[in-house]
Amino acid sequence: MALLPTQGPACGEVPYTKQACLSVGSFVKIKGTPAMPFSKDTQMQVDFHTGNEEDSDIAFHFRVYFGRRVVMNTRQGGKWGEEVKSTVMPFEDGQPFELAILVQPYGYEVSVNGREYYKFPHRLEPGHVRMIQVWREVSLTSVYVI
Repeated sequence: MALLPTQGPACGEVPYTKQACLSVGSFVKIKGTPAMPFSKDTQMQVDFHTGNEEDSDIAFHFRVYFGRRVVMNTRQGGKWGEEVKSTVMPFEDGQPFELAILVQPYGYEVSVNGREYYKFPHRLEPGHVRMIQVWREVSLTSVYVI
């Protein structure tokens, strides 16, 4: 497995984009802090793109509407699939977090601060992922792809 760390001042900037090839057993760890209070409709979005462009298909879309809900989905052929929503909200207003996404044979397992909260089945093979993008109102500390 390759460790592709990115840390330092440039990592705090969003949108953050990193070329990456994922496979079963890959692990993506994102550390950051919401950039604004939850009352300002603060969001974070993580996308696993199948190409190197923002308009490419998305094998895994993870969007946090801080303080309200999480939405997971896939974009295939330019069209969004059926959303999977959860109102479970482990993120805390103004507090740093560690988001971990593990690629399992059946899908993605998502943990926040060391505790598993979400699962999303593969709709596109994780081996097709070529780029990871993290964006919206979040300040990043580090992003690792292992």
